[in-house]
Amino acid sequence: MKVDRSHSKGTRARRRTPPSQSSTPSKIETLDALFTATVSLFHTLTAAAEYLHQQGNFTAGKRGLLRGLYRLGPQTVPQMARARPVSRQYIQMLTDRLAEEGLVEFVDNPAHKRSWLVCLTEKGKSLIVAMLAREAGVLKGLPVPVSEQDILTATAVLRSFREVFQSQAWRDAVERLRPLTQEDKR
Repeated sequence: MKVDRSHSKGTRARRRTPPSQSSTPSKIETLDALFTATVSLFHTLTAAAEYLHQQGNFTAGKRGLLRGLYRLGPQTVPQMARARPVSRQYIQMLTDRLAEEGLVEFVDNPAHKRSWLVCLTEKGKSLIVAMLAREAGVLKGLPVPVSEQDILTATAVLRSFREVFQSQAWRDAVERLRPLTQEDKR
């Protein structure tokens, strides 16, 4: 059995992967390695952002909403929820907390009578601009061992996978694997 040691150095957990029938990894093994590295990177980036910004109760979810509002402009809670794999209720809870902190506000939505637009306040905009500047300052000084073209390619690959896992084809494939109910067996 091969041991995957591609995750951070110093951790004790090692994931064992079943051996491939040939010396070349199968597509499934290659995808598994990519997904494992992606999850590991997600957790590393979350911890790095918390360390960089040192804002204990300012969660990754709150940072993500502020970043989205800064980059995309005012949005409704349902729009923000559709852009993430979370519930509308979770986004509502986060936006309510951000509003309590004076970082966002709810304004009338000319396109919809019942769904408010969530907008950054000046305080929220100042905070996210400062956070993005801090991140850019750190990233500028990092010795990243890949070319800009490789980064663009990686971005396109990850975007493609996200689209696959948000597609109807993915939902259909999962449904085909679900066990039959008693009624279906009759």
